[in-house]
Amino acid sequence: MGGFLSSFNKNISKADIDMALEKAKQLVSSTPVFIFSKTYCGFCNRVKQLLKQLGASYQVLELDQESDGDAIQAALLEWTGQRTVPNVFIGGKHLGGCDEVMAKHQQGQLVPMLVDAKAIAAEERTA
Repeated sequence: MGGFLSSFNKNISKADIDMALEKAKQLVSSTPVFIFSKTYCGFCNRVKQLLKQLGASYQVLELDQESDGDAIQAALLEWTGQRTVPNVFIGGKHLGGCDEVMAKHQQGQLVPMLVDAKAIAAEERTA
């Protein structure tokens, strides 16, 4: 695993990762739901579509369209232990990726989390 991580981060300095981590934390704290995504990622699109269907307000950063996207992805790995996208935060807390979001939805836990985070109005709770 060390070889994989070092090859993933080989062109990214510690200072770049630190700046990206600060940026990521600011973005996550700025909105009830935040998704780090890539435009071509089918799993990312599934999560965004589900949140849209639920009427949740959320913000997205498409890492493949950001000049510091690789540094942010490396910072997310350091912060959350997850390198893959989507990387979803609800109420400032790391939820995980597509599998975790879909599992919470299947268990009936996603909508209450979104209501608690104020991403969905309480009257929309039945959606």
